[in-house]
Amino acid sequence: MSLEIKNLHARVASTGAEILRGLNLTIEKGKVHAIMGPNGSGKSTLSKVLGGHPDYEVTEGEVLLDGVNVLGMAPDERSRAGVFLAFQYPMEIPGVSNANFIRAALQARLPEGEELEATDYYARLYEKMDMLEMDRKFTARSVNEGFSGGEKKRNEILQMLMLEPKYAILDETDSGLDIDALKIVSNGVNAMRSPERGFLVITHYQRLLDYIVPDVVHVLVGGRIEHTGGKELALELEAKGYDWIKDDIAAAASA
Repeated sequence: MSLEIKNLHARVASTGAEILRGLNLTIEKGKVHAIMGPNGSGKSTLSKVLGGHPDYEVTEGEVLLDGVNVLGMAPDERSRAGVFLAFQYPMEIPGVSNANFIRAALQARLPEGEELEATDYYARLYEKMDMLEMDRKFTARSVNEGFSGGEKKRNEILQMLMLEPKYAILDETDSGLDIDALKIVSNGVNAMRSPERGFLVITHYQRLLDYIVPDVVHVLVGGRIEHTGGKELALELEAKGYDWIKDDIAAAASA
């Protein structure tokens, strides 16, 4: 089973500017796929389109989650179907505590009439918070309100640990993290690696991939996947940049 992206075209809804131009990618369960690419290549757009962000309009293509096209689903339906998106810039939700937010999300996944058992819920929540070295006081604080950049990213990973999605999309989770916070967040992600779960890790920098070692690395340029390789490709990109890939694209176009 997989999350299969087929010939995906998407544009900014307000301006009509096309960002994704026929993107193809298959994320298998049990694998970590990393996407790198220059600024403006469409990395964050891809994550938001997969999550169902209303600012983007899909004009062509399919996104099949274990064979089911999710493009007609609302964001909450995609989440319940097994898609999780960790945002590059997590939003603040004043007035809603972390504990109640995560509990409501879990409750929404239960069959009608079934209630989440509070004791079990908090025991599991505290276990995951301890893994991420989060103080228990964060359960009572409003979601991300007044959090530092690192605290917001840990909170995103806490949600992922609790929701246990089939496919997790991490949009530049490393941005704004110091080395210690990066290690903690990466440990949380690595704890979720499983034959039953696939990951799409979007990043600018090789350093994240030192801690979350990918099975496959893709290069996104101009709204398409233009190059794919093993984990060593990230090191090559760190050393050489993206110009050599752009040159290959230009040479192929003129041939």
